[in-house]
Amino acid sequence: MAPDLSNARWRKSSFSSDSGECVEVASDVPGLVGVRDSKNPGGGVLACVSGEWSAFLAGVRAGRFDG
Repeated sequence: MAPDLSNARWRKSSFSSDSGECVEVASDVPGLVGVRDSKNPGGGVLACVSGEWSAFLAGVRAGRFDG
């Protein structure tokens, strides 16, 4: 069963540009973080547990995903 994110508050990264190539994140749902495409807010949502999101962000900050 998919989590209910219908009342989540979505925010765009401060690093987003006006090109429309952005993601939005909702972190106000207890225990979950939602991620969606800002151009298609009614489309699919990736939901992960808070610990997974924290691990992902730590990897980004450490440069683990740099090409």
